[in-house]
Amino acid sequence: GAAQASEGFFRAADGGTLLLDEIAEMPLPLQAKLLRALQEGEVVPIGATAPIKVDVRIIACANRDLPTEVDEGRFRADLYYRLNVFPLTLRPLRERSDDIAPLAFAMAIRHSDMAQSYVPWIGETALAMLRQHSWPGNVRELENVIRRALLLVGQSRQIEAEHIVFDRPARLVDSGVIESEV
Repeated sequence: GAAQASEGFFRAADGGTLLLDEIAEMPLPLQAKLLRALQEGEVVPIGATAPIKVDVRIIACANRDLPTEVDEGRFRADLYYRLNVFPLTLRPLRERSDDIAPLAFAMAIRHSDMAQSYVPWIGETALAMLRQHSWPGNVRELENVIRRALLLVGQSRQIEAEHIVFDRPARLVDSGVIESEV
């Protein structure tokens, strides 16, 4: 699906692993191209006339049930079977409370201001709040919450409960509520 010549993800990952996140969102025409690249082990760069061999291990992630997507015609069965070599299923974060603290600390390290000489510690009350949350947004929501806490903590060395602000679903504004003043 590229529009200009470049190395491309498959060539960049040659000899390694390529993560395809949210594969269930991929349109059917692109699924066909991916299937061909996986089956043949080669890609044809834009402007090239000959394919280039690539050796890439694929990790594909989906937030939907792929067998259901196949049954309903939204995901190619042949691609599903090509990718389904070693399936792994992870329970949602709300069912893995023991994972919350290590993930939160890793995210705090990743997103901390590198200009500071320290990474803010996550206090016990903040950790308790994180463990009690239902995590409808899963790990991505946790990452948002930690990034927000790092902004709110300022120069303090510890993230406390008041720095933990959970995501809220967006609400549509009723167009009849807003009236113009004359």
